Amino acid sequence: MYAMLLAQNADEKAVLSLVLQRSGLAVTTAVALERAMQSWLERPADLILLALEGDPLEQVRRVRAETEVPLLVITDPIDERLHCELLETGADLVVPRPYGVRLLIAQVKALLRRAGGVPFTGLPRLSGAGLTLNPADRTVQVPDLPSRRLTHLEFRLLYTLMIHSGQTLPTDLIVERVWGYSEEGDKDLVRGLVSRLRAKIEPDPRNPRFIVTVPGVGYVFNPETE
Repeated sequence: MYAMLLAQNADEKAVLSLVLQRSGLAVTTAVALERAMQSWLERPADLILLALEGDPLEQVRRVRAETEVPLLVITDPIDERLHCELLETGADLVVPRPYGVRLLIAQVKALLRRAGGVPFTGLPRLSGAGLTLNPADRTVQVPDLPSRRLTHLEFRLLYTLMIHSGQTLPTDLIVERVWGYSEEGDKDLVRGLVSRLRAKIEPDPRNPRFIVTVPGVGYVFNPETE
């Protein structure tokens, strides 16, 4: 297992690398969040630790647009309102500076234990409209296309749409089922995930056959595709 560490301060990066290594993780480091997320499919990690300058809310949203792996955020001292917002947006743990190394190691280990208890292997394989979705390895087989591996979020989206085949799912409901919270839906977040999924499963993503947009409402998996 390994972690992706995003930090800009060299001294803090060295400390956090040690924390992750003591937690039993190999460590990959980066300083640019956008570049790291763009290459996520090639180098996914088991945990992400963010210790970057800038707006932590936007950083959490960007990570959650790609993956649901455990996310730990290191911040400067913040008020309770922002702390709650970060957790509601998708952070699993928010640790204000200054922090203790020993406690941080224990918190990382706890996150990894909880994450290890949510496998996809118990879910049934789904088929429809010629597609076959295999939860065991998060792959989808599309007619006339090679098998494609999906990210966690792409899998959750396709699984949710397929088990409600033929039903239009509102954006807010998709956010709740895919990202795990029930606040007002983020249309841009869903639109971006739908676009990435279409790029993997649609023969022509600009003219989708499987995932159809219902303007002003949401999306539907089309069971009638030939």
